[in-house]
Amino acid sequence: MFSSSILASAVRNVPDFPKPGVQFKDITPILADSALFRRAVDALIEPYSPGAVDQVIGIDARGFIFAAAALRLRAGFIPIRKKGKLPFHAHEESYDLEYGTNTVAIHADAVAPGAQLLLIDDLLATGGTASAALNLLKNFDAPVVEAVFLIELTALKGREKILQTPVRSVIAF
Repeated sequence: MFSSSILASAVRNVPDFPKPGVQFKDITPILADSALFRRAVDALIEPYSPGAVDQVIGIDARGFIFAAAALRLRAGFIPIRKKGKLPFHAHEESYDLEYGTNTVAIHADAVAPGAQLLLIDDLLATGGTASAALNLLKNFDAPVVEAVFLIELTALKGREKILQTPVRSVIAF
């Protein structure tokens, strides 16, 4: 176990992006440094041993980067994409962002029945994206064991929207 402050100090704050008043948390410095990137992935999957979960769910787009940890868990990877990006039959869910609206989708046959699922994403802000993803996963007979985020913006109270699933974050701002 290591201190999350090492990772937190590498997160770049970008004011007024993508619109005035938003303080964007830029994780590209973590991704660019192999040691920090490895620490981030280790922290996200720390409670799980290989084989403990069957499928890792990643949310478009930065969630895909961290959900690649599925390889280390010997699990499959399932993408939740933005609307219109999946080529097969899909379930969709619309939601509000802190600065707009969006729709996410998952292939209708993506999740194996009874699979143990781990949802990974880079950021928990208002909880809209995570809540929509978890609502999509209700279409399947498979439990989500945890939703884990690299960063949580605690003032936005996003975890209050996802009370049906255990939530963990590596870094809290």
